[in-house]
Amino acid sequence: MQFFNQVDDIMYYPILIIVLAAAGLYFTVRTRGVQVRLFGTACKLIVEKPASSQKVSSFQALMVSTASRVGTGNIVGVSTAICLGGPGACFWMWLMCIIGASSAFIESTLAQIFKQKDKNGHYFGGPAYYIEKALKAPVIAGIFCVFLIATYAFGFNLLCSYNLQDSFRAYSFYDPNLTPVIVGAVLAVAVGFCVMGGGKRIVRLTEKVVPVMGIAYVLISLIIIFAHVMNIPQTFAAIFEDAFNFRAIFGGLSGSCMILGIKRGLYSNEAGVGSAPNASASADVTHPVKQGLVQTISVYIDTMLLCTATALMCISSGVAANKEVSGAPYVQNAVSTVFGQAGPIFITVAMVLFAFTTLIGNLYYVDNALAYLNKKRIPSKLFMRIFYVCCVAVIFVGALVPMDFAWTMADITMGGMTLINIPCCVILSGVAIKALKDFESQKKRRLNPVFHAKDIGLDSSKVELWK
Repeated sequence: MQFFNQVDDIMYYPILIIVLAAAGLYFTVRTRGVQVRLFGTACKLIVEKPASSQKVSSFQALMVSTASRVGTGNIVGVSTAICLGGPGACFWMWLMCIIGASSAFIESTLAQIFKQKDKNGHYFGGPAYYIEKALKAPVIAGIFCVFLIATYAFGFNLLCSYNLQDSFRAYSFYDPNLTPVIVGAVLAVAVGFCVMGGGKRIVRLTEKVVPVMGIAYVLISLIIIFAHVMNIPQTFAAIFEDAFNFRAIFGGLSGSCMILGIKRGLYSNEAGVGSAPNASASADVTHPVKQGLVQTISVYIDTMLLCTATALMCISSGVAANKEVSGAPYVQNAVSTVFGQAGPIFITVAMVLFAFTTLIGNLYYVDNALAYLNKKRIPSKLFMRIFYVCCVAVIFVGALVPMDFAWTMADITMGGMTLINIPCCVILSGVAIKALKDFESQKKRRLNPVFHAKDIGLDSSKVELWK
């Protein structure tokens, strides 16, 4: 365990922090702050319909990516960062969200440009495809897929299952030897039953569940915040004071609010990780930039809305924040200040819904990576059933492992994906920038932007569509 902790510490500081910040700022400057400048346009594009009802819409692709982003990290990730690093972790989450949204735009636009179509007319793609097609680096694309599978079939599912069972610690019936086993078994069976139904069921399920659970959670958070509205000024004061307490930050860097805020923010919104482009590529749009803009909204929904709701709710409630309550208990204690014994129940229900949709969304990404490694074809039904059984087993085991192990493994596998995807996006960013200029040029002429690869000087041999 000591070895994994050391790898985790070095990977995030200095490597990932520098890579993420530098890339995000670079994309922000080159796109002239597209994630802020075209926010209104992005909101309008969410409701745009696909050419056919059989195609995946921008909204559906957004919901699949949001289902994976919006999860237990919005509750326990924020809680853990505050309890272990301090309230200043919120500021670093916000900063990385705004900067990272530009990375989300670039990677999702690239996924659309280099997407492909299967024999049934459905679109697919992601980092593996733009790495192979544009950079002519199939080996790196394959390594990326291996990291993606390790992250979403192992690391994240392990952590998600742990986080859910941890929410039951607040109840008197919790037995550390028995409850995790029961929770892990029920969750594993439920997910196993769903994933056997295939990708279309995943899209339909997440499209219905994600908005409902997100809105309900925010409403409850607002009630808690308004109940402690007198504490809001000092809450923001504590966040900014702690965020800029550089003596404390550099005194214990790996456990500081800055490192934990960036870690948990990245885990929650996944901007630049290379996961969301797999969903983005499936959308049927007339111009790649449309889906790139839509995906910036997903990052904001995750961090600026849901993570902020958790942070303000917890800090303003005044309940103690320490290592003993890090995770679900801290949030449950905050909700209990207004809702009493019903508070922990609501958080548990939210955790169940968040965990379930996260696990389903995760396996959607894994399917895409497996298809790439299998020469662009979905593996046999027998292989997929065996693979899903393994994934279900990981979900069960996740409920039984220690907290540190679950978080560390998720951090490492996610970090590996990011360190491959971000440099590739930097190299290919010129293509996305040209596409953005083409989109804005057509918008100025009051046209519905339509993309053709030749319009931005893109070699037709590198793209399967858009000719």
